[in-house]
Formats: sequence, structure tokens, C-alpha cells
Amino acid sequence: MSSACGCDSPEPTEEFEEELPWWRDWHVLVPIASGVFFLAGLVLEWSTHGESAAIVALVLFWIGLLLGAFTFVPGALRNLFTKRKLGIGLLMTISATGAVILGYIEEAAALAFLYSIAEALEDKAMDRARSGLRSLLKLVPETATVIRDDAPVVVSAAEIKIGDALRVKPGERLATDGVVSQGSSSLDTSAITGESIPVEVTVGDQVAAGSINSSGALVVTATANGTDNSLTTLVSLVEQAQSERGERARLADRIARPLVPGVIVLAVLVAVLGAIFGDPETWITRALIVLVAASPCAMAIAVPVTVVSAIGAASKFGVIIKSGAAFERLGSLRRIAVDKTGTLTRNQPVVTQVQTVDDETREEVLAVAAALEQHSTHPLATAITAAVPAIPEAAAVNEEPGHGITGVLDGVQVGVGSPRWIAPGSLASAVESMEASGQTCVMVTRAEQVIGVIGVRDELRPEAAEAIRDLHNQGIDVVMLTGDNSRTAHALASIAGIDTVHAELRPEDKAREIASSVQQVPTGMIGDGINDAPALASATVGIAMGATGADAAIESADVAFTGHDLRLIPQALSHARRGRAIMNQNIVLSMAIIVVLLPLAITGVLGLAAVVLVHEVAEVIVIANGLRAARIHRKQLTQQPGNVLH
Repeated sequence: MSSACGCDSPEPTEEFEEELPWWRDWHVLVPIASGVFFLAGLVLEWSTHGESAAIVALVLFWIGLLLGAFTFVPGALRNLFTKRKLGIGLLMTISATGAVILGYIEEAAALAFLYSIAEALEDKAMDRARSGLRSLLKLVPETATVIRDDAPVVVSAAEIKIGDALRVKPGERLATDGVVSQGSSSLDTSAITGESIPVEVTVGDQVAAGSINSSGALVVTATANGTDNSLTTLVSLVEQAQSERGERARLADRIARPLVPGVIVLAVLVAVLGAIFGDPETWITRALIVLVAASPCAMAIAVPVTVVSAIGAASKFGVIIKSGAAFERLGSLRRIAVDKTGTLTRNQPVVTQVQTVDDETREEVLAVAAALEQHSTHPLATAITAAVPAIPEAAAVNEEPGHGITGVLDGVQVGVGSPRWIAPGSLASAVESMEASGQTCVMVTRAEQVIGVIGVRDELRPEAAEAIRDLHNQGIDVVMLTGDNSRTAHALASIAGIDTVHAELRPEDKAREIASSVQQVPTGMIGDGINDAPALASATVGIAMGATGADAAIESADVAFTGHDLRLIPQALSHARRGRAIMNQNIVLSMAIIVVLLPLAITGVLGLAAVVLVHEVAEVIVIANGLRAARIHRKQLTQQPGNVLH
């Protein structure tokens, strides 16, 4: 059991155990029993008079005291003798022991009950905050149907190996990551990516573990083992996040570390000096009250509860934050640098325009180009061949890298290539206009005469402009970094609403730009490729787009998005800023409690029971406030045509 009131910062568990209902959890039942006996003693003491009633009330107080103390005294003593650690639990142990020695059994019972119930509340708060991660684990089915020797066999999901063929019926969840090898369907990925609209998939599309097959039957070739897929990766990232604390958590530790021994010294001084110049019993009692009043209980739990709540909530809408420190830095960002290809754009070039000469038709120009481009692996070739339903066959095809391809079609020499290799001729103005709009031009010739130009562009994601606008509305400066040519980069940036563009950058140039920006203002970098890894590592916060992005990018990043919807970016920043504000509120409240209670305890204005009550009420407030970070405020993300998240 973690020490609520913060004796120790909560540690992540190796495995997430099933959360017990409170009526079956002894960590909750013991403090409740302590409170029942304490309250029964109070009722008996107030309602009945006589020596026998007083004895029974005293017994009830003792039972409540022992039950409450059982939840924190053993741990406090263990930390003291094995770790040489002075924790808040030790302050409470000393206070309760001193109260018993002085005959304040009732007050000691109140202290033990309130402290133990606060511990139980924190434990349940942490359990609730982690519930989102537990739900991720439950997304993987226990069994899967694997085709072996042409026959379906039901096996444990843990037994799935890379290369296995999985049969996924409508309504079933995918047991691991894979690629569709047979069939077409729509997948419900809302629990993984936060998308509300089903994703259409067909042969060749990647699919993620935990997705629900909504319609047609699929055969999926596993690309990950059953125990090592995208969901287990997400879980490990969040586990890591819960173990690494942020700057404010370390601030709370730095305050609490000298405060605990300092409070003990202050209490000793109050007791000794008070005993010299006044009534010893009065000042020893006040010294015990000082121990309780100055305990940084609320401060120690102020940040962990908030961080765990916020990170767990972020995972529910597809944002995986690797650490508490990353979460805090995410909330501080004032500038976002965005990679173009694959982040702002789909990384799926398509034919966007065809300009022809004389009597040539669009279809004829595309057919000539496709006849040659089908022999190339260039991304532009893929876009052109995809635009032609029936591709004719060319002969004597020869590709000259960087320039183009030539061949023979229907006995006539044909060719395709860059305008830098094939002079545009009468289409020069069309080429200039197309390139100005961010299109890459491919010239097409027949019998060494230009017959047309094809414009190909990696289109912006449909939600890009909306996401950039939302970032600007939040006061975030947006910069584009790309290795693409300056003309294309500026054209796409203009459409997206980005004013600052740095183009024709190598990976090391991107990292240098980010490092320079970080010196001026907290800067986040968003990318999805291997070439983005240096820049992601250099940023205040590196953000990797898409669970299927390059491993190097995901490893270098502090935050990973399970989908590609750019509107997650402003949503994640807003969520992180809200979490930072809640942390600040909790720390200020925690400090205020100590500042106010100390003089009241020293002067005797408040007794032991009153101080304990104020502290524990403050802790309940801090926990409840921290849990607000688990609430998700987001716009519904609607999938645009072609904006498929995998």
C-alpha cells in the first residue's frame, strides 16, 4: 500500500492487478473499521455517563487507534530502520505515541483514523487514475483463431507468433498487430486512437491490436507476437510515465525532505523551551501538535495524484505521455515545430492535376506515363499508376535515376521525367503555376514531343488547417521544418496557415533549428520518421505521430500519438496545461496549510484533534482536485475522407 499523505511517492506496479471493490479491499476496510470504533467511542462518551461507560469508550478508542495505526506505523518504522528515511508516517507515529503517553487516547485515535482513511483514499484515487491503462490491457482478447495447416485453430493470444494468419470474424477484436491479407472491412479503433468513425481497411492495410472488426471477415497476417504488440508497448510507456516524476513532484520532494527533520527539531525546541519557561505538559502537548501541523502530507500527494490521473486520461484519447516530467513540459510549450511529410501531409502522393497539349486527353497522358512508371518504385510512380485503371504495357523501358524513364509504347518512343530534364515548352507557364501550388511536375513525351504534364502532390491532411488554427488560438507559434524544396513547402504551409517555414533541411539541420528555438522558448517537435529523431530528442518535448511511425522517432519522443489526427495536438497541449494548473493549485494549498497551522499550533489556538482534522480534510481536497485532471475536455474527432488512422 502506498503511503498516502505521501510517506513515499507512489511506485508503479510491475503488473496491474484487478481493482477490488472497496468492500473487499482491506486497505479500505481497516481504516473504516478504525473510524467506526472511534465514532462509537465518541457517541458512547457523549451520550452516557458513568465509570463503566467511560471504560467501554476507552476500549473502543484503543481499538480504533490500533486499527488505524496498523496501516502506517509498520511502514514508518521499516523506513526508519532499514532505509534511514524520515517520512511523514514517522511524524504521525511520534505524534500518536506522544498523545498516548500524555493520556490523549481519544485524540490519538482520531489522528490514526483520519491519517489511515486518507491513505486509503489516495490508494483508491491512484487505482481510479490507472483504470484507463487497465482498460487498455483488457482490449486484447484471451484467444484468437489461427489458420494452421489450412484449418482454423483457437489458441491463446499469448501464443501468436509473427507470420501467423489470424481469422477475425465480425465483432471480434484483433489479438495483435498485423496486415490484412484477405478481405475488406471497417474497424472500430475508438478505444485505441480516440477516433469515433470506423476505419475502412482492405488487403495490405495495417491493423492494430485491440481494434474491433465491425463488418466483413478478415484474414490478418500477424506482424507482432501476441505478447509484444502496439498495446503492450503503450502500456509499458504509461508504466514508465507513472514511475518518472516531473519537476513539481521533485519540488515537493525537495520541500518535504528537509521539512520532516526540521519539524522534528522545531517540536523538540518547542517542548524544551516551553518546559523551561512554562508548564511542561502544555508545551510538550503543543510540540506534538506542531509535528502534525507541519507535516507536508497534502504536498507529497499533490503532484503524483494529478500526474497519474492526467496521463491515464490522455491515454484514453490516443496520447501516450512517457513520463511525469514530459507531461509538465508539454504544458509549458509555446512553440510547435511540425515536420511536413507524413505529419502535416498523408505521405501518400496523389495525382492532383493534368495539363495537356493540342488534342491530347487527360486519360491518354496518364496512360502513357503509367506504362513507364509501373516499372519504377518512386513514390510519384505509385501515385500515377494508381490513377490509371488499365495500364498498357511498354517495352524497352530504361530508367535514369533523378531524371526519368523512357520506353516504347505501340511502336513509338515515350518518356516521363522532371521539367529539369524535359523542357516544358508550351506548358512552361502551367508547370510554373503547378509548382507554385506545391505540386511536383512530371513531363510526358511521345515521339520526343511534350504531350502533357502531370501534377503530383502529397496532400495536407484534411484536419491540418483546423489543428493549426486551434494552436494559434491557444497562443502557440507554429513552424514547419522539412527537407522538401522551398516552393512546395511554402505552398503547403500557406494552405495550412503556417507563417514560418524552414525548408531543404537535413536531419542535423532540423536538430540545430530546434536546439536554437529551445534557447528562446519551450519548443515541441512533431515528426514520424527516422530523419526526425535528432530533432525530437533536441526539443523540449518530442512528439511522435502515429503508432506505426519509425521506431527511432518513437524512442526519441517524449509523447506518442496512437493515431495521425493532427487535432490531437492542440487537445493534448490544452490537457497538459490544465494539469499543470491543477498541480500549482495543489502545491499552493499544501504550503498554505502548513503556514497557517504552525503558528496556531504553537500558540495553542488549535488542539491536536483540530489540526489533524484540518490536515486530512486538506488532503481529501487535494486528492479530489488532482482527480479533476482525469476529466477529458475534447472535441469529437470526426474522420475526414482519406484520413485513415492505423
